[in-house]
Amino acid sequence: MNPLAGAVALNLAFGCSILSIIALIAYNRTSDFRLFLVGQRLGLAISFFVFISTFVLGHQLMISNFDIDYVARYTSFETPTVYKISALWAGQSGSLLFWLFILSIFNTITIIQNQSKHHNLMPWVIITLSTIQLFFLVLTNFITNPFEPTQADFEIVNGNGLNPLLQNITMAIHPPTLYLGYVGFSVPFAFAFAALVNKDIGALWIQSIRRWTLVAWLFLSVGIILGGWWAYQELGWGGYWAWDPVENASFMPWLTATAFLHSIIVQEKKDMLRVWNMVLIILTFSLCIFGTFLTRSGVMSSVHSFTESSLGPVFLSFVFIILVSSFGLMYSRIGVLRSPRRIESVSSRESGFLFNNLIFVVMCFAVFWGTLFPVITEAVNGNKISVGPPFFNQINIPIGLALLALTGIGPLLAWRGTSNKRLIQNFAFPTILGLLSSMFFIFLKMSVYVVISFSLCIFVVAAILSEFVKGAKVRKRKFNESLFKAIYKMIEKNRSRYGGYIVHLGIVLMFVGFTGHAFDKEKEFGIKVGDTKSVANYDFTLIKMYEEERPNHYAWITDIRVTDMFGNFVTQLRPEKRVYFHKNPDINKRQPHSELDIYSTLNKDIYSIFSSVSSDNLTAFVKIMVNPLVKWVWIGGYILAFGTVIALWPRKE
Repeated sequence: MNPLAGAVALNLAFGCSILSIIALIAYNRTSDFRLFLVGQRLGLAISFFVFISTFVLGHQLMISNFDIDYVARYTSFETPTVYKISALWAGQSGSLLFWLFILSIFNTITIIQNQSKHHNLMPWVIITLSTIQLFFLVLTNFITNPFEPTQADFEIVNGNGLNPLLQNITMAIHPPTLYLGYVGFSVPFAFAFAALVNKDIGALWIQSIRRWTLVAWLFLSVGIILGGWWAYQELGWGGYWAWDPVENASFMPWLTATAFLHSIIVQEKKDMLRVWNMVLIILTFSLCIFGTFLTRSGVMSSVHSFTESSLGPVFLSFVFIILVSSFGLMYSRIGVLRSPRRIESVSSRESGFLFNNLIFVVMCFAVFWGTLFPVITEAVNGNKISVGPPFFNQINIPIGLALLALTGIGPLLAWRGTSNKRLIQNFAFPTILGLLSSMFFIFLKMSVYVVISFSLCIFVVAAILSEFVKGAKVRKRKFNESLFKAIYKMIEKNRSRYGGYIVHLGIVLMFVGFTGHAFDKEKEFGIKVGDTKSVANYDFTLIKMYEEERPNHYAWITDIRVTDMFGNFVTQLRPEKRVYFHKNPDINKRQPHSELDIYSTLNKDIYSIFSSVSSDNLTAFVKIMVNPLVKWVWIGGYILAFGTVIALWPRKE
């Protein structure tokens, strides 16, 4: 495939996006259905040309065509095939094209899926999606074109290759998953905007996008968890979340999207919180674009972000246009948006959802302010101020614990209001269990936050399991079923409710893992072959250290035997110190990298980093960390995904 074909396809997609918007606006004025069909087919044509462009760039990466600047920057002949594929989203221009590629897939599905329904909404849905595509086509055509030829007056013999940090299988999965979440919220936003234009703000647009929202939320959640897994496995600092600006950029839309998912339940069942829902979906999509801006503008220092570029003002302008147009339209429709119903009781499930939403939004604002404060202060007075994990932890740990409590309180409340008798019945067992567990943790002399977190986890698990038990008992009594069949049928009949409960259980297990961070132990030392060092009741003996040359790097490998305090063998750790591009005569282009090794159990992780080797190759400098309960974060992530899939699974007709 000629790279020129990719560039031409991008130009054609740009032209089709403009024509599609014009045709559909004309249809809205004239009601000539032929114009709708033209706009719809042009919308499909945009996606078709974007697909061609993406496949062309992918092919150029695979064949290592270094005449293209992007290929020369992010691949080399030595780059493994899987990382040549992932190079598509490793750089700025390629990642923007990939963003556009996913949006085009979603645009195509939306158009085909709604060919014979939602005739009032679809013209504006397609206009909105085509406008978003147009924005990214402007970027990829005129500002950062992925098919830009290499500017060099000599033949490029080999490319720079992919950053060693990105040569990890998780990084071949994490960005696409995250993008599927980011881009997925374009569809609910498009339906919300179309509903505002048409003044059709009932339950129809909510029903149209509920599944889309769940899918996007699932991918965003899994993408965030995979990002934490990659950081834990690859960066060598022993953690999975550092409140990095780009981490925060993905977390903020997750918070508002989670609030939106809870809020639309109230609108579907009780026709309330219409204004809230509009605000939340507008904020979620705007934060998705804002997160893309943070990653690509280079305004913030982050291990995830790209270098400084001219994209920042363009992205901010687009976010400004989204906010002004959406909230302006919303303000003009405020009369029809107001719900005729009101929340009747503080002890109702509706109020539980509302409190839940408020806390999510407060946490989002806290993260937003902490992320942007250094940029604002630097712009105002020229001083760089660092806002690190201590600030975010101090603010967000109490908020997070409040959310954890509401995760258990919400299911125990009834719609419209809960009687005092019902409150006592529902809350007695979980509350007593939570209080007893808190006394036990206090007896073990744990810190205040650890006691509160573990006690709330037990309270929430008891609350959710009691809901499963009550539902199963009713089915057993009514249909004379076995316990397991009753639970299965109960979930099958109400997948969204019980799938949500399973998601809550996953989040509780993740909180258990988060709380384990309070018990971390670490030690850094130099060690020679035959020496033994002790960390947190474990002994670490360096058995041997050897060197090995591999296709794309050179490695020093340690072999460390781990035994417990009684001398029993635990595991063998083999962390490595690698040098990528070790054959490059320019020493500045050689890239050192520590490939760590982890022994993981349900109870704790033993985490080893080989940071450097002495000049005489006799001493290895190693860092050992013992991190309790980390595995529960990943187990909770699996359960969260499983619960979301249950909620998504279509019912039998």
